[in-house]
Amino acid sequence: MPSIDVSPPLSLRKRAMWAGALNIGAILASQIMRLGGNLLITRLLVPEMFGLMAIATTASVLLQLLSDVGLRQNIIQSPRGDDPLFLNTVWVVQIIRGFVLFLLMLLLALCARLAQHIDLWPPHSTYAAEELPLVLVLTGFSVVIYGFQSTKVDVAIRAFQQKKVVIAELISQLVGLVVMLVTGYLTRSIWSLVAAGLVSTLVFTALSHLMFQGPRNRPQWDPAALREMLDYGRWILLSSSVGVLAMQGDRIWFGGSMSATELGVYSIAVTILGAIQSSLQRLAGAVALPAFSEAARSGDNERVRNLYYRSRLLFDLVALFACGFLLTASPLIIGWLYDTRYAGAGSIMAILSLSFFTLRYTLAHQVWLALGLTKYLAIDNIIRGVSLCILLPLLLAIGGVSYAIWGVALHTYLTLFLIYKVNRQLGLLDLKRELVVLPALALGALSGELISGLFA
Repeated sequence: MPSIDVSPPLSLRKRAMWAGALNIGAILASQIMRLGGNLLITRLLVPEMFGLMAIATTASVLLQLLSDVGLRQNIIQSPRGDDPLFLNTVWVVQIIRGFVLFLLMLLLALCARLAQHIDLWPPHSTYAAEELPLVLVLTGFSVVIYGFQSTKVDVAIRAFQQKKVVIAELISQLVGLVVMLVTGYLTRSIWSLVAAGLVSTLVFTALSHLMFQGPRNRPQWDPAALREMLDYGRWILLSSSVGVLAMQGDRIWFGGSMSATELGVYSIAVTILGAIQSSLQRLAGAVALPAFSEAARSGDNERVRNLYYRSRLLFDLVALFACGFLLTASPLIIGWLYDTRYAGAGSIMAILSLSFFTLRYTLAHQVWLALGLTKYLAIDNIIRGVSLCILLPLLLAIGGVSYAIWGVALHTYLTLFLIYKVNRQLGLLDLKRELVVLPALALGALSGELISGLFA
């Protein structure tokens, strides 16, 4: 008679720790591949190609966020998150959204070509580059591919069964990296960057259907599920629609005021900082959000608070130390990693690193999502978007791009008023905990200064 496993299930804390360990390992492997590929491809391509790719990527992300109703967050948070009918309805919505976004990208590419034809942009600006319309079209096709991704990935994240998620992500990234380097070596063109993104998305979408357990997605439609998605996602839609200005608005503005070469140098600084930022956000979305959501579904608010405080300590120390370290060590890091064509990225990265001071409050956003308080996330992004739209053109007019970069770095600080207010209402504000971690900022700056002094 076969034995039956009657061992008790792991506690929420242990499952979250195991998922966190998996994601940290995946993040390290992913960033090593990303950094290595970035260093190699910058030797093969000229800086203006990265500027063009930054605009195309920004346009794609912009359209996705303008239509984001939080499908993944809804699956993780909803009591129906493992109901096949609910998941299949999400999948259908996801596919429809992908095709609509691609049509919008085609329209955007047509507008870009028309603007070039009538000489709307200065000849030196990134928007005037001849390849831009086709790059927009091909980059935009990735949203169609992504639309077919299986919801089994989201269910795995919800249940902390993330081993296969990590493996699938690393495989798709590795395949994309190989495509980028081989195509870059053979063509020395921007199409190597475009091809890498498309192939990586295609591989992960295929693996999402082949590697994960659970019922296969098939076309189904449940009006009740749609109503739940719309009810949960309406504030996320507003949040993302406004937040896209805060997250991508700098490249939108700079695309018209920087040359492709200058924007390429700027994008190198943004890419390195984005790697750290996305790593922390991945931990928050893949580990903290499922943990907070499970605790919130049990109705135990004290449990949510305890999880939040335990998680915050690590996030605070990492984000604050990174903020201080990059503030003083960025020029040295860029000098080590890149040739002299990218030297200007060092000072840019030092200024932009100041945004890490507010990055540590990503966990507060995850608690709001878990509790269904998505309207506060929308207000947070409205503050970010409005402040950036005011600061960037104002600083560009006063002192040009060098001043405007400070606006990019500091515009998120205005959200601290909202975060402190909402967290106090939820019982998540402890001034002692806020202050006790601040020395990590000074320690990071001192460490960066010492290393720069030793190796400069």
